[in-house]
Amino acid sequence: MGGHTQTTRILIVYVLIRLAIAIFDPSGRWMSQWEHQFKALEIPHLRSPAVHHPDPNPFALRKFAQSRPDELFPPYDLPGTQLFEDFCQDVIRVWQLQEQVIPLAVKSIELLPHHLLPRFRLCLQDGQGIIARRVVLATGSAQIQIPDWVNQIQTAYPQDRLCHSQTTDLRKLQLMGKRVLIVGGGLTSGHLALGAISRGAKVHLMIRRQLIEKLFDAEPGWLGPKYLKDFFAQSDWEQRVMMIQQARNGGSMTRAIATQLRQQLRRGRIRIDENCQVVKAEWLGENWRVECSDGSQHECDYIWLSTGTKFDVTTEPLLKDILAAYPIPIVKGLPVLDTCLRWPGCELFIMGGLAALQVGPTARNLSGARMACEKIVPAIVKPSVAFAHTLSRVQAG
Repeated sequence: MGGHTQTTRILIVYVLIRLAIAIFDPSGRWMSQWEHQFKALEIPHLRSPAVHHPDPNPFALRKFAQSRPDELFPPYDLPGTQLFEDFCQDVIRVWQLQEQVIPLAVKSIELLPHHLLPRFRLCLQDGQGIIARRVVLATGSAQIQIPDWVNQIQTAYPQDRLCHSQTTDLRKLQLMGKRVLIVGGGLTSGHLALGAISRGAKVHLMIRRQLIEKLFDAEPGWLGPKYLKDFFAQSDWEQRVMMIQQARNGGSMTRAIATQLRQQLRRGRIRIDENCQVVKAEWLGENWRVECSDGSQHECDYIWLSTGTKFDVTTEPLLKDILAAYPIPIVKGLPVLDTCLRWPGCELFIMGGLAALQVGPTARNLSGARMACEKIVPAIVKPSVAFAHTLSRVQAG
């Protein structure tokens, strides 16, 4: 959300009972993963403005924050982490959503033949099976990106000495006097760097290109017709992928975080190497020695990979049967869904980064989640056009 896009892994299932909704999440509650990640990285506020949130009313968060104005941060009223969490819990209470969360993981989705449209059997971790007419996959579905040099490390090393940002929890670390190498130039790497410095570590930030400052992941024009009009008019899916990549343009930091890093640079608490990459790492028994693309060598105690995530629908285990039964075009890992974000041929819907071809560059962000809902909800609260046509043919026969 707002630059930190891994939200709670939820499978929303529209079961056969009319209008019944079941939400499956192993944690048993909403936003557990979002809450964990924001606290683990000690993120003070979101990257998205206050108009982006789960409530249908875009101004609901501003109203909720009337008595807490100091928790809306400049320049565009960015909600503080605790404010946003409290607001979301209030939304859950008002809409009575908590009781619909079932604390079980979905292990697989099987297709069941049906004379009109196929239905689904969801196999749960406790062995139960649930039959559903419609399924919305809102699991995040992102795969962490691991640089090639990591897989080429030949020496065994303690697992806590090299980890991805998604598994790093600053709250559990004692870093006084330690040397931490952070690989990556996005907002997450900035938060990690500041968190490590606050714990007495000496940080080395290595970025494969120059540090880029941007207020948002993508320009605000992507939230409306200014840019999306041309995006949706583009019928070449490969071109859409290029537009998405150009709009996001890799990792970036906000000016506030970049300014704090430069302050720490002047104080000698961080080294920032731009246009530089690790090419080799070796565990020496007590610490790391890394070789870089500029020929330099460095030693450190920890390596944190802030190298982002990627989306590839073919690697999502829950979609194995769907991929086999209903093969559809896939472009650079992204499925070509219909305009309702439905998998062509069945009543399975996808939101998040995997829906980017139909939502745009902000598909993985809060604003993209709202746009996805606006496309999906009309198709699940009433029969789809395809379903209606099929039904009319059956009745006529």
